[in-house]
Amino acid sequence: MVVETLDSSCDGSKRKHANGGEETHLDELSNGDNGVSSTKRARVSRGEMTFQDIYDADALLNEEDEEDDSDWEPLQQQMMPVEFVRWCCVNCTMSNPGDMVHCYICGEHKESGILRHGYLASPFFKDTGLTEVEEKCGGSSSATSSTAVGFDERMLLHSEFEVKAQPHPERPDRLRAIAASLATAGVFPGRCLPIHAREITKQELQMVHTSELVDAVNITSQLLYSYFTTDTYANEYSARAARLAAGLCADLATEIYSGRVKNGFALVRPPGHHAGIKHAMGFCLHNNAAVAALVAQAAGARKVLIVDWDVHHGNGTQEIFEQNKSVLYISLHRHEGGNFYPGTGAADEVGTNGAEGYCVNVPWSCGGVGDKDYIYAFQHVVLPIASAFSPDFVIVSAGFDAARGDPLGCCDVTPAGYSRMTQMLGDICGGKMLVILEGGYNLRSISSSATAVIKVLLGENPENDDLPIATTPSKAGLETVIEVMNIQMKFWPSLATAYSKLLSEWETRLIENKKNQVKRKLVRVPTWWKWGRKKFMYRFLSARI
Repeated sequence: MVVETLDSSCDGSKRKHANGGEETHLDELSNGDNGVSSTKRARVSRGEMTFQDIYDADALLNEEDEEDDSDWEPLQQQMMPVEFVRWCCVNCTMSNPGDMVHCYICGEHKESGILRHGYLASPFFKDTGLTEVEEKCGGSSSATSSTAVGFDERMLLHSEFEVKAQPHPERPDRLRAIAASLATAGVFPGRCLPIHAREITKQELQMVHTSELVDAVNITSQLLYSYFTTDTYANEYSARAARLAAGLCADLATEIYSGRVKNGFALVRPPGHHAGIKHAMGFCLHNNAAVAALVAQAAGARKVLIVDWDVHHGNGTQEIFEQNKSVLYISLHRHEGGNFYPGTGAADEVGTNGAEGYCVNVPWSCGGVGDKDYIYAFQHVVLPIASAFSPDFVIVSAGFDAARGDPLGCCDVTPAGYSRMTQMLGDICGGKMLVILEGGYNLRSISSSATAVIKVLLGENPENDDLPIATTPSKAGLETVIEVMNIQMKFWPSLATAYSKLLSEWETRLIENKKNQVKRKLVRVPTWWKWGRKKFMYRFLSARI
């Protein structure tokens, strides 16, 4: 039996596992063995237990440990059996005691209506329908819309087979919550053009992946369940879901570049940016963004820009294009010196074999990074380099796991931040932009953020448009941006002037910090005031100093 737990402490890995039994792994299949032998066929472990079975088993163990003590028999006869019931939050998947009504992590009500109404449902109350519905904005109808959305309900069938105490974070409810938000807000269906889904062909996938990986993914349709890695599952419907996701991204790229629609949003899963040339990993089976980029080039786009704002580095996308000067890959992600999943994406990873400078990594050194840091990086790194590159087509690998409240990303980007970044990218190459869903595991965060992004694609102003144009980043954010500019200005000389200004700004900050430290050392409140009659004065002055 495979036991999996969500890493709620955000220590950098997406998911931790303890392997106590047998499971079907597909690494062997991706190395060329396309047959389905009986030893590789998925097995249902003997531990396929329901929650009630687990609790009954615990009760049996407790009964065996009980001692025969007649003094306590009358009391035991009067006591009712205690059932320890737990429930998992539909919003963030965290486990909660049965007597709690709201999730102790995110505050979501255990019976909230987020899957019916998306983020517009109240997080505090049981779902009884919406009392106030967001006013549906006027504007274009789906028949005349310039924004297309790709979605197919068959992608919801991709799910982890085993019923576990804690759901896998990459779950069908992610799409359900976004779709519910868009429907409740009257955005889709309503104002966006739907794109008919098709399954991508093997030949198209082989532009990106090896035939061994494509075959390994397809073989999962013959298995009850299987795992490529300990956190990357597949069931019998996963291969089709992955082909549909890649097919939607390919067709959206064609529609946008041809001018039939202005821009689009691919509401797809499984995600793709960790899937490399030979391997599926990190919840990803096929690399949807890479497929879309190459299809756009086949349609006539000479240069494609991929901006990846998922909180995890898109190691698969980087691997696919790191030797390609016609595709510029820019990623903003948590890195923490390689200690955050997947460990790649350092600032000095710039591309290889003549394509140096066409991989740009902005590796945050800590969690908690928010709107100001991202927008500052856009202003000083992303947009200047993108402008110099001058792409014909823009793809956004839009993971929303850097959003406020995400249990894996532990960062602080808001819907307003995502919508502002979308607007900033919209000015490039005439707005020909495809946004592809990647990660994001807090349903309220991803549904509100995705809706905000699509509204910008429709031409609305960014949500809560009160973010200042000139933002001041955190100290860690400024340090990261300076490091990236120092490396990348060797390949993009236009960064040199801005780099000099930022360097002086950094030096000014260091001088101010030193002055403040000196003041704190010079001005000290007598320690004995802390316990005497002047204790209130001590607290006041200590806080001021």
